[in-house]
Amino acid sequence: MKSQYYLSVILSIFLFQFSNAQHNIIPVPVKYENQNGSFIFNDAVKLESKNKEIKNIKSIQVFQSYLSNLGVKSSFEKKAKGNIISIEINKKEDPALGKEGYTLDVNDKIIVLKANEFAGIFNGLQTLKQLTPAANNSDQSIEIQSCKIVDYPRFAWRGLMLDVSRHFFTVEEIKAYLDKMSEFKFNVFHWHLTDDQGWRIEIKSYPKLTEIGAWRVERHGTFGEGRTVPKEGEKATYGGFYSQEQIKDIVRYAADRNITIVPEIDFPGHSMAVLAAYPELSVKKEPKYVSPGNKFSEWYEGGKFKMLIENTLNPIDDNVYTFIDKVFTEVAQLFPGEYIHMGGDEAYHGYWEENSEVKKFMKKHEIKDSHELQSYFVKRVEKIISSKGKKMIGWDEILEGGLADGAAVMSWRGMKGGIEAAKMGHEVVMTPTTYAYLDYMQGDVSVENRIYASLSLEKTYSFEPVPDEIEAKYVLGGQGNLWTEAIPTLQFAFYMTYPRAFALAESLWSQNKDKNWDDFVRRTEGNMVRFDKEGDNISKAVFDPIIEVYKNGDKVMCKLENSVPNTTIFYSIDNTYPVEFAKKYDTPFEIPFGNLSLRTQTFRDGKPIGRELKIGREDLVKRIKK
Repeated sequence: MKSQYYLSVILSIFLFQFSNAQHNIIPVPVKYENQNGSFIFNDAVKLESKNKEIKNIKSIQVFQSYLSNLGVKSSFEKKAKGNIISIEINKKEDPALGKEGYTLDVNDKIIVLKANEFAGIFNGLQTLKQLTPAANNSDQSIEIQSCKIVDYPRFAWRGLMLDVSRHFFTVEEIKAYLDKMSEFKFNVFHWHLTDDQGWRIEIKSYPKLTEIGAWRVERHGTFGEGRTVPKEGEKATYGGFYSQEQIKDIVRYAADRNITIVPEIDFPGHSMAVLAAYPELSVKKEPKYVSPGNKFSEWYEGGKFKMLIENTLNPIDDNVYTFIDKVFTEVAQLFPGEYIHMGGDEAYHGYWEENSEVKKFMKKHEIKDSHELQSYFVKRVEKIISSKGKKMIGWDEILEGGLADGAAVMSWRGMKGGIEAAKMGHEVVMTPTTYAYLDYMQGDVSVENRIYASLSLEKTYSFEPVPDEIEAKYVLGGQGNLWTEAIPTLQFAFYMTYPRAFALAESLWSQNKDKNWDDFVRRTEGNMVRFDKEGDNISKAVFDPIIEVYKNGDKVMCKLENSVPNTTIFYSIDNTYPVEFAKKYDTPFEIPFGNLSLRTQTFRDGKPIGRELKIGREDLVKRIKK
């Protein structure tokens, strides 16, 4: 708690020092120019618009609510005087701004926000919000530095994915997640609604999908071997689903915040919740259960795996396609966006390959292997989705065996799948594990949940969505993915999402030439203050020391780093503490043999800014790369 207090104080001072010369806007605008003076809100502000319809749009009301929370009253007036925020849709379109761009002019008398469309107005209001102080005392006026901003996005698809199958999130929690992502100009919410651990969307044609598929027996702790299969007669009590009315409400809520929802219904694999409800849709047609997170697969080198339980739909059964057609009929009616995501990832073919009926079908239709059989499935699904007036997008496995015409590819296993699809003339969304998987550890394993991979804030910030090998016109954009096996609560979802989502937002909105790590970290620190003041969780792992252990001859050596400017690392290896009274790090040092631990922590101006890490010698030695 002390460290958090010191950090808040330090960041507040740091933010104050730069408030007259620099901004904390994330993502960084295309053009920002400081001007002399400042706009002072006092206790009231007038909203003025030359477009009658602006007064009624939700984004304005959301901003008014934000001002109210700061103690500022606001009202619309036709001919306003005094403190004015003038909001206007351009009568003549500014081609540079596009659909989502805006201009913002702040001086001591008036703030003028202009855009071509309402989406641009919304984005401009998010920038204006970030220009206001993170917190305000009731006896102080709110002051904004005068400036001129011209801003527009680099990519049309700026997304975050939330998995609600592994852990269920309520309607209010989904809305809170949408609120936060909209503040940083994300405009696509990829909603992972179905998987082995739960089916979360009401489908009236198939009521057992939610009666059975939405619920599992409750288990605690890490997913895997520690979670047992359901016992005979054990009731499934954990889970939930969204009614169609709730989904309509969430879709409207997202649209008011310039967010399009892309629903994902994951086929043909990841379908154990489907098969728990309708086992006849599988090859073996055996009874199934909704997975409580138990181990049901084995993974090998090169990404190969074996499913110990059948979780894949039968690709040769016409009843399966009837089921999919009815499901997507209802999904398409609920979500007005352009795309439906059909999953397509990690579909295990073993049960197909063992089945005599499947073998006969493949021979009859001259399908040479199971990859072509999956392609057959994907192409039929694409026709179903397109018949609903939607475009299909799927994970990059849908490339295997041949890509369906008109399908877009979401490249997650690196950039390779996206490159291949783009070269074929298909649109792609880049979301590689190497930059965009937000469930990965973001700090040292000694203080984070142990997951099989790590992804630092700095690595995420280096994300470039357009590889040199392809034309930029095929890249719709990119997104971050939050799988929730280890994320049971909204506040922990925020912790895992932010600040790495800041880095993704900047890679997807801002011009690549404008990216600057040191300045990004400064602005990130300013927004950490805002998160703290609003009572929302955000990771500060970026401040922690980065530990590298290696061998130099027979010696075990340790190197400490931190990528945040103006920080100092202290450490001890003699079991003494607190760390601030230990050694200042300046060069790699030896870890001697003995019953000892490394303690290390990052400081700024003599105050702790990162967490204290404590790692025993045995665990340090295990980190040496073979």
